[in-house]
Amino acid sequence: MVESGLSASPKAEHTYTLDLAGRELTLPIVPISESLAISLFMIIDHPLSVLSHTGQALASLLRPLDPEVIVAPATLGIPLAIEVSRALGLERYVILQKSPKIHLADALSVSITSITSKGPQRFLLDRAAVPILKGKRACVVDDVVASGNSLKGALELVRKAGADMVGVGVVLTEGWEWKACLAKDANLIKGVGHIPQFHLQNGTWVAINETL
Repeated sequence: MVESGLSASPKAEHTYTLDLAGRELTLPIVPISESLAISLFMIIDHPLSVLSHTGQALASLLRPLDPEVIVAPATLGIPLAIEVSRALGLERYVILQKSPKIHLADALSVSITSITSKGPQRFLLDRAAVPILKGKRACVVDDVVASGNSLKGALELVRKAGADMVGVGVVLTEGWEWKACLAKDANLIKGVGHIPQFHLQNGTWVAINETL
């Protein structure tokens, strides 16, 4: 079951406003096809106070799980991993890379797809990070879960490194498609807030009821 601090409603044709654990956040509505749009949340486009607030909110959700290490996918997950780790008093965090750097030639990897990225991608885990994860209670953090494909790949890679996956913290859940993709792992998700997806009605983007 998703834990959420959400209270949200459409504000205008091109924005969507929600309450993010006590802080109002207005997001642009961005079409991803002629008939479908999303509320675009880019943590790096918001003030540091939003990042700090979000990190504290995620840490509050994950603290009861007693994680020993925080894992996040590059690139938007990086600032979240830092903030959540700091809030939990953890010294180390692990980043799943997407760019094939020279030191990642023999990295552990999985293939992924994402609703906001074009074409197939890969998550890469530096083998030097495996000892940090092996046998440890791990939580993955990310900005948004939508289709669930990226997160599914992240969980697979963390488990491949021998970690015990105890939870996933996301700033926003988007729609509910991710539940089918993640299957039983959907129960690991703890979200600070929720956003729907949108379709066109009379030239205006309107929230799709089934995704609310």
